[in-house]
Amino acid sequence: MERFRCCHSHDFAIEKERFKDDGIETHSSEEQKNVEESISHYFKYFQARSRAEKESFDLPTLKKDQHLPFLRKGLQHLSNSYECLDASRSWLCYWILHSLELLDENVSNDEITMISQFLGRCQCPKGGFGGGPGQYAHLATTYAAVNALCILGTEEAFKVIDREKLYSFLMRMRNEDGSFRMHEGGEVDVRGAYCAASVARLTNIVTLELFDGTPEWITSCQTYEGGFGGYPGLEAHGGYSFCGLAALVILGHGKLCNVEKLLRWTVNRQMRYEGGFQGRTNKLVDGCYSFWQGGALPLIHMILAQEHNENLSSERWMFDQEALQEYLLLCCQYAGGGMIDKPGKARDYYHTCYCLSGLAVAQHFAGGKIAHLNVLGDPQNELKPTHPVFNIGIEAVTHASLYFEKLPVPTSS
Repeated sequence: MERFRCCHSHDFAIEKERFKDDGIETHSSEEQKNVEESISHYFKYFQARSRAEKESFDLPTLKKDQHLPFLRKGLQHLSNSYECLDASRSWLCYWILHSLELLDENVSNDEITMISQFLGRCQCPKGGFGGGPGQYAHLATTYAAVNALCILGTEEAFKVIDREKLYSFLMRMRNEDGSFRMHEGGEVDVRGAYCAASVARLTNIVTLELFDGTPEWITSCQTYEGGFGGYPGLEAHGGYSFCGLAALVILGHGKLCNVEKLLRWTVNRQMRYEGGFQGRTNKLVDGCYSFWQGGALPLIHMILAQEHNENLSSERWMFDQEALQEYLLLCCQYAGGGMIDKPGKARDYYHTCYCLSGLAVAQHFAGGKIAHLNVLGDPQNELKPTHPVFNIGIEAVTHASLYFEKLPVPTSS
């Protein structure tokens, strides 16, 4: 129990980590204190039970038996409350499949065929995938669809992807400066560069012409704080920072950005009291940033390891892995299955996917040939590891790479 911060001492030492406004109240400071108060109920309840029940107290568990039915239901039928996500159906496939993958839950052959055929109907005649059948191709939903098909990992699933048309779509989304539009006539931001780089690498369609100038454009999005904004001159943000860094790693230019500044900014996004991550400076904790921020730290570790930095640990990432697991296990599990942003929020498949992804990152250290497991609570809480660049399983990345590397790289006609 001593690995849980809320059980460290009888005076509840974690309370010393609460936010202090120095007597100056603002809207954001009040919101922060309200969130900490809601989380303190979970911490104190856990502490009280552990002391009262002592030896008979069960370690905190990842409620897999509740999460799995919630996820499986989403593969077959969604209530009308999900109508607003009609343009995100390929995302729903990815979020659910990756969550099942992390929980080491297989999908049946019939389900593989059903999902593969559905995603095939989301593929556009001119390349790329939309959020649903008949919708315009979009880089974000293309990323989701390709990831989902790679998780399924069968030849049937891989053959859904029209690589020549996908390459043509990516070339149409590319701008002269190396940036990418999200869709025809759409916005330009660093998500586009990451989504394009990710699907291109997984399907073996990376070329010099496709990503000429892209690393330099991405680096121009790094801010004075150290994180990345969506576009040059915008505020640093956890999601954009992950996308920028991961894209640079995919393209072999991880050292092009200021890694030390990015490290400082990222580690300071972990909240002292809650243990989870915030997405931006002066914002609230959110379970999804367990991956967007937490997942960036293995990439930073990898870049620094290439410089043979002697200060790097061979067992731990550069954040408090136990504190993050504590937040996710105690505060982010919805009673009926699924995971949430923070106490008081509703469950959804997005947060389930990224909370579990962040939990997997916090549990598994892998540096070169060295692996170290760090599972908080019940040993059965262990998840399958996720690939920190693509955020699908390690085996899925390997399987897809072996399949697509045998195929010729397409070129512009």
